[in-house]
Amino acid sequence: MPGVKDRVAIITGCAGSLGSAQTRMLARHGAKTVLTDLNQAGGESLAAQLRDEGCTAVFMCHDVTDENSWREVITNTIDQFGELNILVNNAGCNLPAAPIEARTVEEWDHIMAVNARSVFLGTKHAIPHMRKVGGGAIVNISSVAGLGCSKTMEAAYVASKAAVYMFTKATAAQHGADNIRANSVHPGPIMSDMLQGYYSTPEKRAARLAGVPLARFGQADEVAAAVMFLASDEASYITGTQMAVDGGSLAH
Repeated sequence: MPGVKDRVAIITGCAGSLGSAQTRMLARHGAKTVLTDLNQAGGESLAAQLRDEGCTAVFMCHDVTDENSWREVITNTIDQFGELNILVNNAGCNLPAAPIEARTVEEWDHIMAVNARSVFLGTKHAIPHMRKVGGGAIVNISSVAGLGCSKTMEAAYVASKAAVYMFTKATAAQHGADNIRANSVHPGPIMSDMLQGYYSTPEKRAARLAGVPLARFGQADEVAAAVMFLASDEASYITGTQMAVDGGSLAH
């Protein structure tokens, strides 16, 4: 897929299962990748691996909840590469399951900051630079939880991912005239570090797969392929939409 070659892309949360898969796919298809995470060792290791393969990859330590950290990352990206074309807001977190009445304000604020405020901040600071070069692509990682598949999911997580879903639509509607596209990707049960913690026993995994028509967990590369497409020129007339990568969970 040639539609990302030589494009400058920031991918947040690069050290996790989903983020590393997205970063590898973009980098191996020719994008100049800026990897960000608070996990410095993991991010630097991934960037070094990609450089060894001949890819362009730099790591920047980044707190996605902090506006000054966003300013620094984007300024450094522009200083190094001269432009910004793609932003993948992938960084996210979840909380151990708890009833709504047991959730603390501090826990709520934390998950909203990591999952939703980060998307706002990244978008806010990316838009002026994308506008300068005639457009760009923003891909936000939400969840099937953000589309209503939320009966058994943690309520604060659901709320944060629904915020990402609707914020993406607002971004697309308000910045189409700038040729800035914004789309959201909604993973279902993907075999990731986060999922393994939630479905740690065969019984829990079987119960989760009972609601998945394809009857298996997805792979990180399957999410990365969706991100890759939406970030590329092949998706040049796609904006304001949502792509579920969920094995049919929402159709069940």
